Amino acid sequence: MRRSAGLLLHRAGREGTEVLLGHMGGPFHARRDAGSWTLPKGEYEGGDSPWDAARREFAEELGLPPPEGPAVPLGEVRQAGGKIVTAWAVEADLDPAAVVPGTFRMEWPPRSGRTAEFPELDRVAWFGLERAREVIVGAQSAFLDRLAEHSSR
Repeated sequence: MRRSAGLLLHRAGREGTEVLLGHMGGPFHARRDAGSWTLPKGEYEGGDSPWDAARREFAEELGLPPPEGPAVPLGEVRQAGGKIVTAWAVEADLDPAAVVPGTFRMEWPPRSGRTAEFPELDRVAWFGLERAREVIVGAQSAFLDRLAEHSSR
């Protein structure tokens, strides 16, 4: 079973809580908005700690060190493809212009024998919770709900 871990950065914005999401890079998501945004995350193997993986993947995907500070566990979700994603919320501010995304390689176009390189995340932006629910990968909206619940305490 594939597992990923990530960090959901949040901050107080003009209209309430805002979260940092990244738009998935590569040709499959290039022209899509809804369902193509995600928290910075990445896969890890069974021997890895999910927390360590979340921090490592944040650095790999954004090219910036993960923020320090208290982390709120947001639990797990199962995405449509079966992948289990574990997340933590961390309050921090980050300038999306500072992001230097990591890259991945894949055969493109399909069955061409050619390999192309794409950014892991092709853009990063802050969203209010309502707008984030419209664009985030469906299963990950549970993380937004859990963050909102925690913030209202």
